[in-house]
Amino acid sequence: MPFRDFEHNRVWLMLTRLAHDLLVWTRRLLLSGELARAEPKRLRYRLLHVAARLAYHARKATLRIQHTWPWAHALAAAFRRLKALPAPA
Repeated sequence: MPFRDFEHNRVWLMLTRLAHDLLVWTRRLLLSGELARAEPKRLRYRLLHVAARLAYHARKATLRIQHTWPWAHALAAAFRRLKALPAPA
């Protein structure tokens, strides 16, 4: 464990488990094809470490991704699927 204190390690472990759950649900609900079966390391490399810019205009956030980035279409499709999901009850 990274800390000496038990409480800090407990919180670190909870955050790690939460991050893992987010990756699993992202793969399950939003991704398709090869990325839906990818390991966390590959997902971090291809989707989470994206070189993009968040721009604001008229109180609306827009994620600007280079069109030449190899996984731009996969990330855009994931955001479309996320937007299409029904609101939680």
